[in-house]
Amino acid sequence: MPKRAVDYVVSSGNVFADLGVPNPDEALAKAEFANKISVLIQERKLTQAKAAKLLGIDQPKISMLLRGRLTGFSIERLMRFLLLLGQDIKISVHPNPRGRSNARVLVA
Repeated sequence: MPKRAVDYVVSSGNVFADLGVPNPDEALAKAEFANKISVLIQERKLTQAKAAKLLGIDQPKISMLLRGRLTGFSIERLMRFLLLLGQDIKISVHPNPRGRSNARVLVA
């Protein structure tokens, strides 16, 4: 049987941009922050109720956050949650490299 070519598209590095999501950089940053929050909650073996109390929100919002339903969460709010979980946040601003036409948000 002859091999057939496999069609694929090389990712831009941001799945949200690749999918055409509005504000893809913001969506990626929120997803990265939410993932870190989820990891910290798991590492500390916090129940959703205990995590909610620590972060000053109700348990259903923790459930939404942990399931990646981030519509009701701003980047600032997610950053506040990280601070409450004892994390330092480092923000740096750099010019975009020559040759790249648009600036972007990078979360490390």
